[in-house]
Amino acid sequence: MNALGAGAGAPDGGVGRGPPDQPRLGQLAEEQAALRRVATLVAQATPPEEVFAAVAEEVGRLLAADFAILVRYDPQDTLEVVGAWTRTGAPAPTPVGGQLPLGGRNVTTMVYQTGRPARIDYTDVSGVIGQVASHDWGLRTSVGVPVSAESRPWGCIVVAFSRQGRLLPADTEARLASFTELVATAIANTESRTALARLAEEQAALRRVATLVAAGAPPEEAFAAVAEEASRLFLVDVANMNRYEPDDTATLVASAGGRFVVGTRLKLEGQNVTTLVYQTGRAARIESYADTPGPLGAEAREGGVRSSVGTPIMVEGRLWGVLGVGTSTEQPLPPDAETRLASFTELVATAIANAESRAALTRLAEEQAALRRVATLVARGVPPVEIFSAVSDEVTHLLRADAAVLRFEHNGPAIVFVGISKTLELPVGTRWELQKGMASAEVYRTGCSARVDAMDWPSASGSVAGAARRLGIVSTVASPIVVEGRLWGAMSVASTDELLPFDMEGRLEKFTELLATAIANAESRSELAASRRRIVAASDQARRRIERDLHDGTQQRLVSLGLQVRAAEADIPADRGDLQAGLSRIAAGLADAVAELQKFSRGIHPAILSERGLGPALRTLARRSAVPVDLDVTTNARFPEPIEIAAYYVASEALANTMKHAQASRTQISLTTRPGSLLLSIRDDGVGGANPARGSGLVGLTDRVEALGGSIHVHSAAGAGTDITADLPLEHELAQGAG
Repeated sequence: MNALGAGAGAPDGGVGRGPPDQPRLGQLAEEQAALRRVATLVAQATPPEEVFAAVAEEVGRLLAADFAILVRYDPQDTLEVVGAWTRTGAPAPTPVGGQLPLGGRNVTTMVYQTGRPARIDYTDVSGVIGQVASHDWGLRTSVGVPVSAESRPWGCIVVAFSRQGRLLPADTEARLASFTELVATAIANTESRTALARLAEEQAALRRVATLVAAGAPPEEAFAAVAEEASRLFLVDVANMNRYEPDDTATLVASAGGRFVVGTRLKLEGQNVTTLVYQTGRAARIESYADTPGPLGAEAREGGVRSSVGTPIMVEGRLWGVLGVGTSTEQPLPPDAETRLASFTELVATAIANAESRAALTRLAEEQAALRRVATLVARGVPPVEIFSAVSDEVTHLLRADAAVLRFEHNGPAIVFVGISKTLELPVGTRWELQKGMASAEVYRTGCSARVDAMDWPSASGSVAGAARRLGIVSTVASPIVVEGRLWGAMSVASTDELLPFDMEGRLEKFTELLATAIANAESRSELAASRRRIVAASDQARRRIERDLHDGTQQRLVSLGLQVRAAEADIPADRGDLQAGLSRIAAGLADAVAELQKFSRGIHPAILSERGLGPALRTLARRSAVPVDLDVTTNARFPEPIEIAAYYVASEALANTMKHAQASRTQISLTTRPGSLLLSIRDDGVGGANPARGSGLVGLTDRVEALGGSIHVHSAAGAGTDITADLPLEHELAQGAG
């Protein structure tokens, strides 16, 4: 009230010493009434724009001015008209909401610069505001008084005359001050209410997101919710969440506003919020994207973003990504946007950490189960071609991407698909020449894991890269298969949906280690089988040589000696019966020796087998058997010599065991062919109970058969006879197991 009494006295505003005169009391009453009306509006929590309009009108009428204006200072050195009144009732030349740049000589700029009241004659003004005030508004003189809200400069109340020679009273500044206090109260109240409402909205938004996180919602759902909540809360055009990748790129994982495509991946370069946060690990702000370089800046311009703010997302101490909001308007984002966004990034970080923990546990369990299944196949000695297909299927299911096992060929060089998942429409055995742009080509070149993503295709050439582009492959990863120190091939996965995770190489290595073990085991078994075949072949050759030597040498010599003895016996005189009898015994003994030698040589290697084949040899065995044999031979074809020898000895040993141990009345032998194999079966009706492990002679035959890649099975239940089955591969040189 001291300010209101400062000008009591003379009409020109001079200070009087006596009691207030009647005009001054009337003025005081008008001021009090005006202040009460404004105060009532403030107390009723009237919207700020209505209070501002009322203040402009009250002070304009109170001071009999031509114009009254209330302006707010903005951070970008501009002012905005928030309340205006004209004596004539005509619209103000600069309407409410209009903005002008501060600067030059004019009353609003002077108040802004000094923080104190100012008074000016518009015969000497400058700046945009000065030109607008003198030209558009037609001002001749004006007074401005600062408005402070909670100790910070907020704006200015201006009253002015457009009539030449009219001057505002000397106490105008003091009288306006009472109104500025009410304006400040209204602003503070409004800001408090706005802050409380904003806080309530933020808390509600945070609670909604926190509920999703606590419920274990999938990360992509939580990401989308955060983007939507941030967009609504800040009243912006776009809210984006980007994840940083190890190759200096960022992938858009959530977006609100419909201006950007989730899944877009761009290089981190140039001047933009996403790159700045990546480089510094701190919040960043871009006020204008008009001339910012880099792909992310170009994308922001294409999306209509003028300015943006981003806050880092830190997950367990590492920079995971960025949450940003952007606007297409000239109005800058709130100065506290970074701090407010941080509340959301903390929830996002929790959601990511929780999801990563759950995903890691689930993934570990799935990987261990898949690895156990493959390891079981490897331990069982399953042929590699089956393991290759099984691993391809396991990896496809586990990683949600098409998988294949590739073998390198150095002649080309090239890859051969030796194992393919069921999802790939590609036959096993497909051969591709290695070309630039193939992840497997990089593995072949470096011996290390490699990846090729869609953004790399433009630099790739060749038919394979072109095919990848046509098929829509967006990401491929290949890891080497190293067998006992040499690069054997690669495990490859490809995705047509999204980029493969950047830990894919490490996850594939666990499977390539098992593949390497399977291949090494198969090669060892193949080498062992080849060694056993060589031993069997050498033994057969030795048997043939011994049989031939006995037949052509010892047997012929004994026959010759027998003939000579018989000739000598015929030449002995009749009276020497004792000598004839002696020679006759010698000749008979030689004949018996020849017969035993023939039988022995047949056991070593039957000549009929080499001369006429397996069918006739089995018929000969059947004729000589002491136990009647029912022989069923469906083919007289010749087979590889090792196969015929093995089948003959299995039949021979089985008949020998039948005669010695089975007490059988009959034996059945069948020989038949199946696709790729020869099947020999010997069954008797004896007492059964045979145990091959107890020196029946079948152990050595089992080694012979298995050395050829075949199998032999003995079933001999007590009282049910004995059944021996030998399955021999006709392509025995190919039955080596390794792919």
